[in-house]
Amino acid sequence: MELSITALVLLQLCVQHLLGSALPAVSSYEFPAYRMQQYNMAQQKHGCTGAIVVAEARSAEEPSLTRRCVIMKVEDFTTEKCLEAQRQNAAAVLILLPRNISSIHPDRIQSFMVSESEILQKETFMPVYVAYEDEQLLYMYEEIKQTAATRTSSIFVRILRSMVTATAFQILVSNNAPIKAITNNAVVTLEGVLPGTVEDAPTIVITAHYDSYGLAPWLSYGADSNGSGVTILLELARLFQKLYSRPSTRPNYHLLFSLTGGGKYNFLGTKRWIEENLDHAESSLLHDNVAFVLCLDTLASKDELYVHVSRPPKPDTPMYSFIQQLEEVVSSRFPWVKVGLVHKKINLVEATVSWEHERYSLRRILGFTLSHLEDPKSELRGSILDSMSQVDFRKLRRNGIIVAEALARYMYKLKGSPKGVQVFNGQLDFLDSRLSSLMSFLTSIPRATQLLDKEPSHTLLVNSLEHEFKRYLQQVRRHTFRQDKRDPDITFFDQMNQLVVMYRVKPAAFDLFLGGCIAAYLGIIYYAVQNCGFLYTKLKASLKSKHQ
Repeated sequence: MELSITALVLLQLCVQHLLGSALPAVSSYEFPAYRMQQYNMAQQKHGCTGAIVVAEARSAEEPSLTRRCVIMKVEDFTTEKCLEAQRQNAAAVLILLPRNISSIHPDRIQSFMVSESEILQKETFMPVYVAYEDEQLLYMYEEIKQTAATRTSSIFVRILRSMVTATAFQILVSNNAPIKAITNNAVVTLEGVLPGTVEDAPTIVITAHYDSYGLAPWLSYGADSNGSGVTILLELARLFQKLYSRPSTRPNYHLLFSLTGGGKYNFLGTKRWIEENLDHAESSLLHDNVAFVLCLDTLASKDELYVHVSRPPKPDTPMYSFIQQLEEVVSSRFPWVKVGLVHKKINLVEATVSWEHERYSLRRILGFTLSHLEDPKSELRGSILDSMSQVDFRKLRRNGIIVAEALARYMYKLKGSPKGVQVFNGQLDFLDSRLSSLMSFLTSIPRATQLLDKEPSHTLLVNSLEHEFKRYLQQVRRHTFRQDKRDPDITFFDQMNQLVVMYRVKPAAFDLFLGGCIAAYLGIIYYAVQNCGFLYTKLKASLKSKHQ
């Protein structure tokens, strides 16, 4: 009798364990996710036009993705997988992004950036979201991946796993309001001057665009592109301000610094700033004698420096002389750095330009772009993986020194001077701490154009950049350009950041399986109660035979 009771207790504990191990019928988890770019420019639509998601989560390895939300890690994401999900009419794609980008293998970063760039060129109705990894999302990812892996098993194993261990995940993004177009975005451009010795001195323009770009605007921090260009420009302003502050070292050149917005969208801020200075302003340094325009773009990596021009510079022109000085600085101090001249004509038929200097070239102002990128369509110019981990501060500092020394040699006419001469050293040296703090500040919040005049923290960024200009430059001006609502250059859309709900449920087959287990448990108890005497007699007989 005691053994019979023990057996019943064990059965009860087994059922309690089964019930206790079951997940709640419905449990939910909320997390923020960021929608893929959506904008219209030059009569072309880019990005995803959908936002609502009500679908079950599935791994990209599943054979059927129709009306499912496809979950991928950065390492999984490829153009082919995204297009396959779109071909199968998947409900959405959710990409899980690690918070520490440096944990991703460089080859996988490169592969993701290429796929990201290709996807951004297309339009899709399928919503694409990016969310930061966390414990709950990683658990979901592993669960659906294991489910996908069992499809190669026998049918019996798949059904049994589905009934006992499988967990279904429902992804919900709902919004009663439709996606709305935003046509009143403001683009801000800052300018400041270090005046030369005389009023009619030639002008050298140093410019960089400060906005960023990537798959999702809220995750676009743009460290190399173009936080590096902004950082070098601000450090040049600080160093040359010291030279201009002394009459004995003030050169016969105006230095005009500008930080432009809308650089990732056809350099809209540069275009408007040039138009205001040339077409509307009564007096402007761009009206007068402009020696050349130096555009800084993506300079925090690699051992190459490419000078991008719209037409090869002619000998005895200021731009030709500066490039010679730049090559001389590189050969004397950094001989391992490759300097190349890249000539690309402006195609007037195309609605977009590739580099910022092309905006000046269209107005017959000579300019060029300095970058470590040779191809203007490089995936490095716009990625959510372009973070601080992609910045090589030694190369950022080196490229800043090259630009500063070449400018000084050109303005002070130091051509032919000893190769070892250095203008910027000691108190005039680039400060590692300042480069680091500037880059950290620039990458502290996303700098996507559509966010900069909508969020208070993003507006603070532009205000801080203006404050930096006022510390070192004179005649600082802030230009705010708003688009014509009737005919905007670019149209953005809202609902870029959403609150996503993940519901975790057991499949219906689990309820059937659990019900069967309970019925079997109750049946065993009923049988034991009804046949207690018989079981007792059998048990007593077996024990007596063992003692004999």
